[in-house]
Amino acid sequence: MNIVMATDRKTIAKFVRFPRTLYKGSPYWVPPLWKDEYHAYDRQRNVMLRNNDYQLLLAIDSDNTIVGRSIVYIDASYNSHCNIGIGFFGAFECIEDQHVADALMDASSHWLKEKGMSAIRGPIHPIAESWGFLLNGYESLPVFMAPYNFPYYHEMMESYGMRKIMDLYAYEADMDDGYSIPERIERFTCFFEEKHPEITTRRFDLDNLETEARYIWALSNESLKNNWGYVPVDISVMEDMIRRLKPVLDPNAIWFVEDKGIPVGFALGFPDPNPIIKLINGKLLPFGFIQLLKAKKTSRRYRLFALGVLPAYHGMGLDVLLYKRLSEALKGRLGVLEANYILEDNWNIRNALEKLQLIRTKEYRIYQKEL
Repeated sequence: MNIVMATDRKTIAKFVRFPRTLYKGSPYWVPPLWKDEYHAYDRQRNVMLRNNDYQLLLAIDSDNTIVGRSIVYIDASYNSHCNIGIGFFGAFECIEDQHVADALMDASSHWLKEKGMSAIRGPIHPIAESWGFLLNGYESLPVFMAPYNFPYYHEMMESYGMRKIMDLYAYEADMDDGYSIPERIERFTCFFEEKHPEITTRRFDLDNLETEARYIWALSNESLKNNWGYVPVDISVMEDMIRRLKPVLDPNAIWFVEDKGIPVGFALGFPDPNPIIKLINGKLLPFGFIQLLKAKKTSRRYRLFALGVLPAYHGMGLDVLLYKRLSEALKGRLGVLEANYILEDNWNIRNALEKLQLIRTKEYRIYQKEL
């Protein structure tokens, strides 16, 4: 077995296609949109890789079969912001063979050590925006931009000497199974609105997409800055995220809370396109893109991707207010809402979701090892 770097069109294509073989027949794995995926690892086309050092690694056995892959990279913005020297890996996929996993991790660790890094952390996929290996909740489709993997990945990481550094959770409200917002939350929001007439809420305005995206960008950088692993992002990263989500953006699932007309918090949700992406097998042509566009109007499954409130407004219940507005706006259409990801130590959001009686349904784990 050899570890080689994917650097040309042919080897990058092998890197991209490997999961399709690995997960063949899986009822829960969802392919990427292949057209986008083939371009995603191009430094010039991907804002996440443009200013960072990275390598695409392929594990190839003696009969020239791909048996594993991973991306190893240095997030310069993260290291500068945190004054630290940590390298990352992501896009990890591997057959059930510890030797293959060890070889990929050894190659990643060696490359990072040569670059002066002191630890390796992951998986954090810089392309798919997915964090961690799925630990619990295997028997359902992942939502868009969340990972799915085999359970044996955890044993591989632990056998290699990786140790948990953070868990992330997903919470779910299943309206099809009878979920409704608790009565005390209804009473709280009525009382709050009477007491604070200066605090208002509004939907996302699709006609002013660029301005609205900048609001979310600014609020994210301020409200999430103390969250573990978060780094203030450049506006280009937010614009790229909105571009990727634009085909399925639903203004009823994106809300701002304002103080005298100034945004002080937001909730960013979107209809989950993954059931359609799986149905079309990740292929937009010839007719897949039509079905994907229909997902915005027909989907009963949504992801709450991000929720942030400026620190000065913490403790007021604005997160609950935002959730209530989103839920009300989707009434009659919403079947399942998954809030994903929630850091295990983010007690503010966890408490809000648990007060709303959402159920924790998935867990993800991020690992780290000193080099």
